[in-house]
Amino acid sequence: MFEEVTMLNKPELLVTPQSLAHIPALLEAGADAFIVGEQQFGLRLAGEFTLQDVKEAVALVHAAGKKIYVAVNAIFHNDRIEALDAYIAEVAKLQVDAFVFGDPAVIMACREQGITIPLHWNPETTATNWFTANYWGERGANRAVLARELSMDEVVEIKENAEVAVEVQVHGMTCMFQSKRPLLGHYFLYQDKVMAIENRKDNRNMFLHDDERSNKYPIYEDVNGTHIFSPNDMCIIDELDELFEAGIDAFKIEGVLQTTTYVTKVTALYRKAIDTFFDEGAEAYDAIRDELQAAVEEIQPDHRPLDTGFIFKETVY
Repeated sequence: MFEEVTMLNKPELLVTPQSLAHIPALLEAGADAFIVGEQQFGLRLAGEFTLQDVKEAVALVHAAGKKIYVAVNAIFHNDRIEALDAYIAEVAKLQVDAFVFGDPAVIMACREQGITIPLHWNPETTATNWFTANYWGERGANRAVLARELSMDEVVEIKENAEVAVEVQVHGMTCMFQSKRPLLGHYFLYQDKVMAIENRKDNRNMFLHDDERSNKYPIYEDVNGTHIFSPNDMCIIDELDELFEAGIDAFKIEGVLQTTTYVTKVTALYRKAIDTFFDEGAEAYDAIRDELQAAVEEIQPDHRPLDTGFIFKETVY
């Protein structure tokens, strides 16, 4: 079995830093790649990175031999296209390793400006089959970021048939709902309460309460609208072997609304899982899977239970 494992490529461990200062700790924890960007161009980012921040992040990450991707996966209306074109042109000068996109406007902007930076197709919930992944692959994408609402069997089947690299989220919360409207702002205005309507993702204590199910749904608002997240954190650190064997190209740890310490520790645990499987064999990973799960549970916030998302079709929201 060990000989078979060594024939596979290690998946990239992709993380979402909250700031420039967070990156060195994530590098030390074993991250292979980073997603950064600005909220006006990227959806649900863990941190806000200006162009200057991106420039410094590129230097840090590339010095360590790792990769950095910039998110331009917002939903763009006509009035934002001009700014998108200008932003892509500036980011391209920084020699980032890929753009993460969902809107074809990004492909057009890159083509019109002769930009050849790799593209990672990430349309959130609609990346559910290999036909569509290959469609965007033929139009310039070299990676498909799969929807979080897929089972293990569906993920493996897509990987078997995809002509592009495949990325899968393995940890963190998932977005259940997005509205372009400022729903929180409207709510507070309706109550005649004065409240700043800005990016509220730094406020980790804003929830929608479901008393019937004893769930708390994190909610925040930014320039892209209102976002409501799952009440649980996905965690499949003890169930990675099928994804390893399927040859999934990238594992993403979603760090939005988490603390920097938590994201760093989780990154180190997934690094251990990946290295154990590929360097020591499947049996070695099997021997520590319960230990890894227990380590995550130990640092998990009390209000964020763990589950396996839709991987085994356990989750119902």
